[in-house]
Amino acid sequence: MNAPLKTHRIAADLRRELILSAARRCFARHGFAGTTTKSVAAAAAVSEGLLFKHFPSKSALYAATLTESCETDPDLRRLLELEPSTATLVTLVREMVRHFLGVVRAPERDEAQRVRLTVSSHLEDGEFARLLYHKIGCAVGPLFAASLDHAIAVGDAVRVGASPLNLFWFAHHAVHMVTLTSLPPTPTLFYGEDGELERQLTEFILRGIGLKEAAFARRLGEAPLRQALCAEESA
Repeated sequence: MNAPLKTHRIAADLRRELILSAARRCFARHGFAGTTTKSVAAAAAVSEGLLFKHFPSKSALYAATLTESCETDPDLRRLLELEPSTATLVTLVREMVRHFLGVVRAPERDEAQRVRLTVSSHLEDGEFARLLYHKIGCAVGPLFAASLDHAIAVGDAVRVGASPLNLFWFAHHAVHMVTLTSLPPTPTLFYGEDGELERQLTEFILRGIGLKEAAFARRLGEAPLRQALCAEESA
């Protein structure tokens, strides 16, 4: 009885991977708006009905490709393997700021499209934004909350409100909005030079989530993520 069920699960998993592989190619070539579930199904050599059994909508399909790309991102994986600490909290915020400001510097990249899609989703049915926030929250939220709790416990931060995860989202939304203002060919608001903006925005967020000045001032001068992670591993 178990063998046929196991074979069925394997076949279903393979079909799902075929659909995801086809979706990555289609989204990369045609973008979100130019890709249809029908075209993805054709590229995967499955019926559109079968595609919907695995992914109920195009937004769900796109969100799944984003999740997969995040899971295979070596920098993100190594970041999420850090132990909760004040240093990790500063690194999380700093790298989030750097990531989104990087979108501004290269607006043709996929991440710029995701920012636009997220904003559009809020003005429509919200499905894409909900899926994206769920994935981000599950991946990064626990480490952020644990690191903030650690910072409070050792006296590096004061508690702000009852929900650490809300503070994570406030930080995310602040950086997201800064990015949004810079996506048009002519930015809607000019914040100044990138280097100063990065530091000012990072400090603004760290203060807002309750970190004390002395706790983050020296850490903001540390090396970029790749070097910081290596130092953490060798410590």
